[in-house]
Amino acid sequence: MAERNRRTVRDLRRGNRARVLQRLYFDGPLSRQELGPATGLSSGSISNVVAELSAEGLLEEAGVVDSDGGRPRTLLRVAPDGGLLIGIDIGETRVRVELFDLSLTELARTERLLAQHGYDVERIVAHVRSGVADVLRDADADPRRLLGIGIGVPGIIERDGPEGPDGTRGAVVHGQTIGWRAVPFEQLLREAVDVPPEVPLFIDNGAKTLGQAEMWFGGGRGAGAAAIALIGSGVGACVDHGDILDEDRTSLALEWGHTTVQLRGRRCRCGSIGCLEAYAGAEALRERWREAGGPLPEDADDETALAALLAAAYPARRGTPPDPVALALLDETAECLGAALADLVNLFLPERILIGGWAGLLLGPRLLPEIRRYANEYALRHAAARTTIEMGRLGPDAVTVGAATLPLADFLTRGGSRPEPGGSGTPPRTAVEAVRERHRTPVN
Repeated sequence: MAERNRRTVRDLRRGNRARVLQRLYFDGPLSRQELGPATGLSSGSISNVVAELSAEGLLEEAGVVDSDGGRPRTLLRVAPDGGLLIGIDIGETRVRVELFDLSLTELARTERLLAQHGYDVERIVAHVRSGVADVLRDADADPRRLLGIGIGVPGIIERDGPEGPDGTRGAVVHGQTIGWRAVPFEQLLREAVDVPPEVPLFIDNGAKTLGQAEMWFGGGRGAGAAAIALIGSGVGACVDHGDILDEDRTSLALEWGHTTVQLRGRRCRCGSIGCLEAYAGAEALRERWREAGGPLPEDADDETALAALLAAAYPARRGTPPDPVALALLDETAECLGAALADLVNLFLPERILIGGWAGLLLGPRLLPEIRRYANEYALRHAAARTTIEMGRLGPDAVTVGAATLPLADFLTRGGSRPEPGGSGTPPRTAVEAVRERHRTPVN
């Protein structure tokens, strides 16, 4: 009984720490007096938690503000140098690895370009291994300060894969479009990446990490419900419902690129026909432009081809007429995207839809008015009237930033406690789910 009570007190104490850390992270800097009503904790509990977190180097002072007739109040914030995070984007054109501090300020980055169809698992694992080593070396960073490594990947994530040699179960990736079939990715990374064994790995769908970043720091901030589209060589999306710290918050990755937009349409690289990705993905746009006679070198990659297509449709030189074939191809793309976004509107009733991904960021400034027009034509009027369609605000690095929020979310939920030696990689609940968890009973 005594042991059970000790565990309960420990858990509640951790919950109090989490409340303070989360509130300061998302709404800070705040004074001790403001933290009370924001967290529901008593002034005594606030003082104890702030003292603990400050002693551990997780909180720091951020100036003072005058109060009405009383002493100036000291503002507190989460200390940026309280730990390190790594975010990795396993994209379809490159592997990007970035090292961040707790404020998600970039400290170092590296990229590994991928040749077309260069998604060999061993090669990707080697890129991650060398990329992690490079950013730690370039920032002269101690890997023991790492709070975790987050990785965004294309495909469906299975949380409890087969048991590994150490008895733990890791995330398995099913990436049909890139030829990954039940790849035990977490186990492979754990064996290859040279970091302390207690540093946890968090693996999630790339569109979901993009959505997490936009909901925390970008165009989704403050929305009760939002859909975030990732348009790159492939196409994906996620839907988020609820505030960042809402206990009922949900985040769902969607294989949106493989919804049908054309009956008996083009063959998609997933093997089906008529998929959105077969019309709006950058790889498909490259092939469609080449089939239409667009002037492309045989070895042109997706980024080069998309830039050439846009330049043909919207020439920079004054007096140069636009290519009518390029314009027609892009109009069809805008219609397919608008129709597919209308499906998201009708199914999920989001307040906002954000378009991101490197190809989305290239296409959006030109196609956004037409995408909106087509979405309004295909969606139910009442639902469409409640939804805005905008560009994502975080740029091409959003997946990497979102990946870094996976270990950050877990760290905040654990009340700032460090990973323990012998930790077991990805925890039973995902990091995105972890940040939803509210600690129900504060100790006052």
